[in-house]
Amino acid sequence: MMRPLLTGLVALGLPVFANAGAACSWPAWEHFKAELVSVDGRVIDPSDARLISTSEGQSYALFFALVGNDRPGFAKLLRWTSNNLAEGDLARHLPAWLWGRNGQRQWQVLDTNNASDADLWIAYSLLEAGRLWDEPAYAQLGQRLLWRIAAQTVRKLPGLGVMLLPGDYGFEDASGSRLNPSYLPLQLLDRFSLVDPLWGELAANSRRVWLASSPKGFAPDWLLWTPTGEPASDPQHGNAGDYDAIRVYLWVGMLAEDAAQRTELLAHYAPMAALTHSQGRPPERVDARSGAATGHGPAGFSAALLPLLAASPEHAAALAQQRQRLAEQPVEPKAYYSQVLALFGQGYDQGRYRFAADGRLLPAWSPSCSE
Repeated sequence: MMRPLLTGLVALGLPVFANAGAACSWPAWEHFKAELVSVDGRVIDPSDARLISTSEGQSYALFFALVGNDRPGFAKLLRWTSNNLAEGDLARHLPAWLWGRNGQRQWQVLDTNNASDADLWIAYSLLEAGRLWDEPAYAQLGQRLLWRIAAQTVRKLPGLGVMLLPGDYGFEDASGSRLNPSYLPLQLLDRFSLVDPLWGELAANSRRVWLASSPKGFAPDWLLWTPTGEPASDPQHGNAGDYDAIRVYLWVGMLAEDAAQRTELLAHYAPMAALTHSQGRPPERVDARSGAATGHGPAGFSAALLPLLAASPEHAAALAQQRQRLAEQPVEPKAYYSQVLALFGQGYDQGRYRFAADGRLLPAWSPSCSE
């Protein structure tokens, strides 16, 4: 019988909300499954006419299933991912990032390249499922996937050191290497350092990338790491930070209180919290170099910022503001990406999970759910 993790939250000084773990199910996760997950474990993005599935969607859903203590759901998601994105063997093949209906209305892989952030989340969920559920096969598969990620997608960049590229190919040329800061959740990299020191070095380098690429306190979606060892504007997306960058603030907000450089990172990204408060809602897009903001982000952006706003007492008013917005304007049930951000942000805000300083997952399971 697995021991409940609520005592672990208390021991680490983490808040446990009264409603967290009160029932075995996580209603938001159950609604997500009902609206966006097929019976065989495929996460569907209905905003695309091809009814696509991505390795990103599968990876996030695996994490949510673990937080929700949903073993059958986890198994279905993993089986579909392996069979359809990884040629039936995640230990030997990184998952293709895009699957859907082609021009001839056939269902198949539409792009064989991998998405390294999804690879990380799958490996993490497998490692933690193996630990929390006492399932050695999951942990073993997670380790093998992690080794494959390191072999295929990690490079040594000038003036930086080891770094994770966004995919196996298409991100390197004579001008440098394109990076995506939101593909580098520090909790996961810190957890992987327990498996191999390489990931500890990569975690430290990722903190450098986050700080160097956001001089005004606003994260870019993409950047170019140049041969001279400096960050520069991305050749395709410039300095824009919007639907990818919103995850950087999410990952920062969810860092454990004693995680490396947490205080520095919270202070560094405080301008996003301040701008959200002054506008009443998060901006849709911010130029990472100038700080110029445009538009208003969807409700999912408000959910994604909840952990960052909750991490500092000075942002209490902004936190209440965004909670109120979400109460009045809930995320649309079939808005895939905003639903993902809501599960991460609101699930964290409700105390359903935390991360330890070393990246281990601390889910708030009730005793009856852990038997």
